[in-house]
Amino acid sequence: MARAIVQITDVTKHYRMGSEVVRALDGITLSFEQGSFWAIMGPSGSGKSTLLNILGCLDRPTSGKYILASKDVAQLDDDELSDIRLKHIGFIFQSFNLIPQLTVRQNVELPLFYLGNDEQTSAEKARKTLDLVELSDRLDHKPTELSGGQQQRVAIARSLANDPDFILADEPTGNLDTATGQQIMDLLGALNRQGKTILMVTHEKEIAEHAGHSLHMRDGKIESIRGGT
Repeated sequence: MARAIVQITDVTKHYRMGSEVVRALDGITLSFEQGSFWAIMGPSGSGKSTLLNILGCLDRPTSGKYILASKDVAQLDDDELSDIRLKHIGFIFQSFNLIPQLTVRQNVELPLFYLGNDEQTSAEKARKTLDLVELSDRLDHKPTELSGGQQQRVAIARSLANDPDFILADEPTGNLDTATGQQIMDLLGALNRQGKTILMVTHEKEIAEHAGHSLHMRDGKIESIRGGT
């Protein structure tokens, strides 16, 4: 059986707004298995963005456990959270989040340098991941010289560079036209078939259908789950 790569148990996230307490997450328990592909869905205010931030170690829960890499992430300090993000999580954002002054290759190399790889190793790994997304012929281009779809492919290559435990994709097709979005989803599907674990936040039903599992959130709770636990 596939092992659970991420486990969260009775996770809550509460915010105080004046005299009121907003329950952004209200007792969430989930397990994501290695090699699975999940779509996380829900209306605005449902809690999916809060869940994404916690899964990405960008925020801490108010209570509950989050086990990743055999550690309870909820108990880590800021430096430890940064280390977890760097070593275990790959990020893909709707707005690509590429550094415009750097070339394609340099954008992909950046997390590798932070991990302590030397220049030659970083360059080799960058070329390898860019070859996976069919952009090895754009190594020395700047992001502004690429189409939106190509920029998102660079972002995907960057997310793969550190061989993360899972990829967290936040609306990965949100800034792309339909045809280009389909190409990006085909690429994510191919990566998943190669064994990559992908957790994707989306509001588009057609995009969510590419995932083998989906969960719908409402009012900080899980409303329904398809294909998983």
